[in-house]
Amino acid sequence: MAVHIRLARAGAKKTPFYRIVVTDHRAKRDGRFIENIGTFDPSRDASFRVDTARLAYWTSVGAQTSPTVAQLIKRLSAPAAS
Repeated sequence: MAVHIRLARAGAKKTPFYRIVVTDHRAKRDGRFIENIGTFDPSRDASFRVDTARLAYWTSVGAQTSPTVAQLIKRLSAPAAS
């Protein structure tokens, strides 16, 4: 089973809110998921929260991040490096 870490859309019309979820790659965007590991709210100054321990676990067992989630993670770790 190929596992991906990607965004699942939630929120009302024209006010998106995303959950960072671990899911089987065959599942629909807002369908079943294995675990919810964080949130992303673009309307609140791009508020991004993720459980780094769970993210590290899932990537260590072979879960692939989507390009968008990879970009968000990179942006999160950049200020910490400065």
